[in-house]
Amino acid sequence: MTKTRSSKGAGGIQPARIPRGANDKINHAIIGLGVMGQGHVQYVLDDPQARLVGVCDVMQSRVAETLEKVGKDCRGYRDFRDMLNSESIDVVHVVTPPHWHALHNIYALSAGCDVWAEKPMTRTISEGTYIAAAVKLNSRVFRLNTWFRMHSPFYGLGTAVAPLKKLIQSGALGWPLTVRISAHTGFSWKASMWMGKLGLAPEPVPDGFDYDLWLGPAPYRPYTSHRVSGSFRGYWDYDGGGLADMGQHYLDPVQYLLDKDDTSPVEIEANAPWPQHPDVVGIWGQVYMKYADGCKIILESCEWGKDETEGKPFIEGPNGKVFKNFHTEPGYLAELAKTLPDPEPQISDFNVSIRTRKKFALNEDNGNRSNILVHLANCAIRTGRKLYFDPVELRFMDDEEANQLVEQPMRAPWVLF
Repeated sequence: MTKTRSSKGAGGIQPARIPRGANDKINHAIIGLGVMGQGHVQYVLDDPQARLVGVCDVMQSRVAETLEKVGKDCRGYRDFRDMLNSESIDVVHVVTPPHWHALHNIYALSAGCDVWAEKPMTRTISEGTYIAAAVKLNSRVFRLNTWFRMHSPFYGLGTAVAPLKKLIQSGALGWPLTVRISAHTGFSWKASMWMGKLGLAPEPVPDGFDYDLWLGPAPYRPYTSHRVSGSFRGYWDYDGGGLADMGQHYLDPVQYLLDKDDTSPVEIEANAPWPQHPDVVGIWGQVYMKYADGCKIILESCEWGKDETEGKPFIEGPNGKVFKNFHTEPGYLAELAKTLPDPEPQISDFNVSIRTRKKFALNEDNGNRSNILVHLANCAIRTGRKLYFDPVELRFMDDEEANQLVEQPMRAPWVLF
């Protein structure tokens, strides 16, 4: 539950609803109508099982433009609380900057709605725990919007995740494993694109834009267009640079491949310029993460420091190595993968989760673990030292400075508890 500047608490907006029948359309609403939000709008419009009943954005021009596209059966809002109070909604899409993700998700869940959330799941490590608790408390289903553990080629690796999962499960590579993620396997952290700027002069807030509500729980800063456009990702107040923007796409399948959906690394170390600015996200070189059983993840930005991953395998174990396009190249591992049993099936259609009340493949629990990976990496970059993490308590050991990044206060009157 949340405390807000409104007298209406999150838990009192609406009671949880009974799932609709198999032939009824599912009512969707969307918070956030930027570039990604428009993608969600189109998804709902294209889904014959869906009906779009509400759209919300603090920029009124976006609301007006969206309503022109979707038609008269949908209503527009500036404040998400008004939308949750006014509409009969089954699913809320949270497509806002990450500093709002925890609050928007929990408000929607407390209003009796299922949630389709954008990545990163949260802006901090602790916020994911609150979301997971709200899902369970309100008996909702939750989807995080990255899908590479389920289907589609795993970015530049040239293969889907399933053949890799089969190979690892077979033990053919041995154990422990090292997984490398870098530009050489198709990754782009977009670090240079998502860097903030220092010394920007304050600008007038545009008409029709509720800047105070856009900031919400984030600290007050004078308005500049660079802080609120797509480049908001370059400021720690709202996101965590390209790593937070894209990291779950790449790291979530790694958690799945290594069978780490219920744990996190215990050692994290970064190679990055020091010191990092407290407001503006900067560049970094490498991040090294190690699990208790010795499995490792190496992230390589290819934008700073020595390049350590070029020409090396994507996955390496004591008995074998996997390179890009391994399943299409001749060799023992490729042939072996074809003969192995498929991994356990996953629900990859959110409509199925909504109607059956069964967990989506990437949900509040495993999604939070891959979300934690992203933030562990950024915590190591920001502190400039090796960190030791407790994957049960979700705190760093003997490092209060690092723990201040785990759970950060929100600007009054917004608060999670």
